[in-house]
Amino acid sequence: MPALAATAAPRAETPTVPRWRAIALLILFSLVNFQVNASTFNALGVVLPDMVRDLRWNWTEAGFGYTVLGATVGLSSLAPAWVIRRFGVRASVVAGVATMAAGFLCLACVHGIWLFFLGTALCGLGFQLIALITGVHVIAALFHRRGLPLGFYFTIGALGGIVGPWSVWAVNQIWPDGWRLFWLLQMGVIVLLGAACAALCGGREWLNRAGADDDAGSSISLGELGRVNRDWTVADATRTPQFYILLAAYFAQLLIGGSVAGLSVGHLTQRGVTATAALAMLSIEAMTQTAARTAATALGDRLDPKLMLIGALAAAGVGVAALSVASDYPVMLVYAIASGIGFGLAGLAVTLLLLNYFGRQHNLEIFARICLAGAPAAFGSTIGGRLRDATGAFGPAFQLYAVLTGVILIAVIFMRAPSPSEGVPERT
Repeated sequence: MPALAATAAPRAETPTVPRWRAIALLILFSLVNFQVNASTFNALGVVLPDMVRDLRWNWTEAGFGYTVLGATVGLSSLAPAWVIRRFGVRASVVAGVATMAAGFLCLACVHGIWLFFLGTALCGLGFQLIALITGVHVIAALFHRRGLPLGFYFTIGALGGIVGPWSVWAVNQIWPDGWRLFWLLQMGVIVLLGAACAALCGGREWLNRAGADDDAGSSISLGELGRVNRDWTVADATRTPQFYILLAAYFAQLLIGGSVAGLSVGHLTQRGVTATAALAMLSIEAMTQTAARTAATALGDRLDPKLMLIGALAAAGVGVAALSVASDYPVMLVYAIASGIGFGLAGLAVTLLLLNYFGRQHNLEIFARICLAGAPAAFGSTIGGRLRDATGAFGPAFQLYAVLTGVILIAVIFMRAPSPSEGVPERT
C-alpha cells in the first residue's frame, strides 16, 4: 500500500509535559505493571497450595479462582476507558489502587471460598484500572516515538512474572507458611506505587493536551511501518476486518499464555517429566518472554509491528504444539523458548498496530475493546481440563490451540493497513 504522507507541524517550544516528568511516569507505570503481574497471576499459583492445605479447600474450588481473576480482567476492560474519559487518569489510578488493595486484603483475611472469589475478582478489576490499558494510554500520549517506551513498559511487566513466584519463596523463608503476610505486603507495595503515580499525574484535561502536543510535534512520517494519518472513531475502527484480526491475535496469545501457565506442569508430569523440570521450563518460558520484549524495546520504532506479530504467532503456535508432545529436554526447550517469544511479543505488537492503524485519539476505547478478549481466553485452562477428563491427556487441548493460532497467523499475514474511510478525518 502506498505510504500516506503527513506533514509534521513544528514542535511547541514549551511542551505540555517536561521530559523528566514523562520519563518518571513511564518508570512508575512500568513498576506498577511489574507489581500487578508479580502479585496476581504469577504469584497466585505458588501461594495456592498453602492456602488449599490450611483452609482445606479442594482444587476445583481453588483453581476456579484463576478463572475468576482472568475473566474479571477481561470483562472489566471498558472500565478504565470510562473512568479516564469521565474523571481523568488520576481517578483511574486511585480507583485501581483502592480496588486492588481491597482484593489483597480479602486474600489475606480469607477463610471461606467466597471471600477468595471476591478477592480475586477485586484484584482483576484493580489490575485493569491501574495497569495495561491505563499505562498504554498514558505512554502513548507522552511519547510520539512509542516503540521504545512501550517496549520498556511491557518488558518491566514481564519481569514481574519471573519475580512473583520468588517473592513468595522469600516471604516463606522469613515467615514460614506466611501467605497471609505475603498478601498484606502486596497491598502495601501497590498502595505506595499507585500513590506515586497519582501524585505525578495531572488533572482531567492534562493528558489530552500532552497527547495533542506530541501528535503535533511528531517528526515521524506517518506512512512508515503501516502508520496512517487518521484518527479513527471507535465505530469506524470496529467495522474494519483489521480490528477483528488484531482482536483474534490478542485472544490467541492470552489463551496460550494462560493455558501454558495453568496446565503445562500437570501435562508434563503426566508424561513422565519430573515436577522440578516442568517448573524449570515454566521459568525459562517467563525469562524468554522478558528477553523477547527487551529485544523489541531495543529495536524501538525501527521494526514493523506487523512482522513482530507474525513472528510472535508463529512462535506461539510452534511452542504450544511442541508442548503437546514434549517429554524430553530438546522438545521441552522448543516449547519454553518458542512460547516465551510468542507471548512476549504478541501483546506489544498488537498494541503498536492499533496505534499505527487507528491513531491515538480514540485508542483508549479501541484498546479497551481488544482487551475484552481476556474474558473468553480465561477459560483456556478450563477447556484443557475438560479435554483432559474426556481423553485422558492435555495434549489435544494444546494441539487445538496451535491450529487456532495458525489460522489467525494466516489472517495476519494477509492483513494490510486499513484504507481511509469516509467520515474519518485526516490528521492535520
